[in-house]
Amino acid sequence: MALAFAAQAGNAQSVWQAIKQFIGLHGKPEPASASVLSEHEITELSKMTPQAQAQLLLERAINHYRGANDQIAERVNGWRGKIQLDQQLNSLFMTALNSDDLRVRAAAIEIDIASRNLEKSAATIDSLENDARVGEQGPRANALWDIALLGNRGIEPGRAFEVVSASVHDSNENIRYWAVEGLAYLGTDETTAPLLEVFHDDPSANIRERAACGLAQSGMLSEKQRRSAVPKLLDFAEDTALDSQTREWVFQALRDITGQTLPHNATVWREWYSSSDHNWNPVTRDSQ
Repeated sequence: MALAFAAQAGNAQSVWQAIKQFIGLHGKPEPASASVLSEHEITELSKMTPQAQAQLLLERAINHYRGANDQIAERVNGWRGKIQLDQQLNSLFMTALNSDDLRVRAAAIEIDIASRNLEKSAATIDSLENDARVGEQGPRANALWDIALLGNRGIEPGRAFEVVSASVHDSNENIRYWAVEGLAYLGTDETTAPLLEVFHDDPSANIRERAACGLAQSGMLSEKQRRSAVPKLLDFAEDTALDSQTREWVFQALRDITGQTLPHNATVWREWYSSSDHNWNPVTRDSQ
């Protein structure tokens, strides 16, 4: 409307000013504010229900408001058993799990643990381990997920790896699925090897794809941990025994990990890796 008005008035300078004020979709991020949790919001938090607190703070964490994660860390233990992943909070939870910031993903995990009424202690893993190893399908899948999340938050991560990784070769595809998801969200150094093995060898395309996603983008592996998988992925790219779909996922994983846009050609990728200093920088939010 401003452009039309200025044009009708014949005011070229006004037209130019209106164009300059238009926020486009390209270029560097354009801050809307200082992105800090306001004093007013912090004051109002104590008047809110735990559910409302979790929703507000997770939304702010997703949008990188300074102080949001600190407030979640301070309050989340008090939310245990008092919040639930209803439609609104679950939507925020899924968005946070796909954040480009691992600290936001960690905030989502903390909220999921609280909503599942899990005490962060070794005793909880004690109570879940039998189900995770030999329980019926539903309870076993839940236990694998719960143990992985607890391990990610520092509760006996070595034991969590042992329990979860024991199920990656289970005959039940659904159990293997949750074991693979669990390893990705456990996110310790040890998880990359079994994820690579599953990606290469599992008979289910669905499971191979989940392992690829866990290595490349999803889960709680750090950028450094994901990079450690690149040499093996290059071997996979050259493995003609792999089916075409899995090899496509290999190239997609290489692109996601390295930020390099190269052809789906094993030789090209190998040449790039051999000539690079391995300090490549994946595309970040600020460089898009």
